[in-house]
Amino acid sequence: MPDFNDLTLLPFCVGLTLLGLIGSWFAWRRRGLAAGTRGVAWSLLPVSLYLTGLLELVWDVVRSSVSWVTHLIFSPTVWSGVALFGVSVVLYVVSGVARGRSPKAPKEKKPASPAGELTATGPAPASAAPAKAAKPSKGKAKQQESSEFDEIEDILKRHGIN
Repeated sequence: MPDFNDLTLLPFCVGLTLLGLIGSWFAWRRRGLAAGTRGVAWSLLPVSLYLTGLLELVWDVVRSSVSWVTHLIFSPTVWSGVALFGVSVVLYVVSGVARGRSPKAPKEKKPASPAGELTATGPAPASAAPAKAAKPSKGKAKQQESSEFDEIEDILKRHGIN
């Protein structure tokens, strides 16, 4: 691939800008001010890239990308690297699935310490014991549910909804 050459790219960029400006003038005549202004904006890009030095950067990126792609396509060493990368990704995913399916050892339950007693993990929360005692029995829960449903049915009937 040819190297970056200042002497050939400056006239090329100026030529592209002039062609763009001519096209912008025709766009302005046919489609109005907005289209012409947009054309001028695009037309000034080649010369601005050249003057700021970004054209050389873009040229180097394109040349390096093309070189990498041709090296990738025709190199068995690179293809073996790509294959190893794929194998490593598959093994990583399989290890994650295997980790999720592995049987977990049952944890031993520690005896409950009295509230307020200091242990290695800290004091037991004071709200732990009352929460267990505050649960209603199953019979009361069903009775409360049915009374709530009865109230809802009565409200629906009053409004004429069945």
